[in-house]
Amino acid sequence: MTIDRDVLDWLLDSDPALRWQVERDIAGAPPEVWEATRARVATEGFGARLLAEQDADGQWAGGAFFPAGFFGSPEHDEPGQPWVATTWALKDLREWGVDAPALDGTADKLAAHSRWEYDDLPYWGGEIDVCINSYTLAAGAWLGADVSRLVAWFPEHRLADGGWNCEAEEGDSVRSSFHSTLNAARGILAYERLTGDTRMRDARHGGEEYLLSRHLMNRATTGELVGDFVTRFVYPNRHRYSALVALDHFRDVALLEGTPPDRRLADAVEVVRAARQPDGTWLQTTPLPGRTWFDVDVAEGEPSRWLTLIGTRVLDWWDDAP
Repeated sequence: MTIDRDVLDWLLDSDPALRWQVERDIAGAPPEVWEATRARVATEGFGARLLAEQDADGQWAGGAFFPAGFFGSPEHDEPGQPWVATTWALKDLREWGVDAPALDGTADKLAAHSRWEYDDLPYWGGEIDVCINSYTLAAGAWLGADVSRLVAWFPEHRLADGGWNCEAEEGDSVRSSFHSTLNAARGILAYERLTGDTRMRDARHGGEEYLLSRHLMNRATTGELVGDFVTRFVYPNRHRYSALVALDHFRDVALLEGTPPDRRLADAVEVVRAARQPDGTWLQTTPLPGRTWFDVDVAEGEPSRWLTLIGTRVLDWWDDAP
């Protein structure tokens, strides 16, 4: 897919956290160019701002998954949730490309001071929620923390149909969820890329097969669309599943493993292609309510640089495959 020059210039006129990915994935810049841009993320724009909000004890907003004082506060009764606590800050910084040395000492501080709101469990051991554990696994691999408990946890908690479900840990479901399974697979893939440890690869492949067998979109029982969330795109997506986020994951898998795209992705690719606007952009199609440190994208219904980056690189990968 050829990108319009005006759209490419618009993407490049952005925060370093996004620009380096545009340079690498779309513009075809040499490594010395995009690596230099990525190095600026810790000192400029979104990355620098978020790093500056870190507490002295290594946390953000005084909490692991929720900010301190959230429960029992008026905010607890508002739509959405605050996206300002430690787990979300680490997820953003890692995905924006911040190098681990910029957070030197954070892993030890969190081991000493941060506890999960669930059962007061220690931070790097995770808790019982699959999505939370996937973010923690990836963050720990990035920062060099001991996440050995989670390396064992994911294979042990796969369901019989191949994936994961956060509700299964509470005994409320025996079937996998699209959201939980994709988040688990993404966390395991990040761990594998960061550490080279492939012990969870079979478990990851099982979760990916769960999604592929449903063409990333459909119910196993009826073949109908599993939910409108599949076609609604948002950045940052946080925990939400969509065809776009799932395809970006499978692109990452193919790049790591050197495999061609699975043809069962074709229906999801066409959903993403259909969402592309005539000018070559993608729109923010759904709100993500809740407090954030600062806005990193546009309002619902507006063109999104982040979604345009992801949509463009997904279609380029698919269309260029042999």
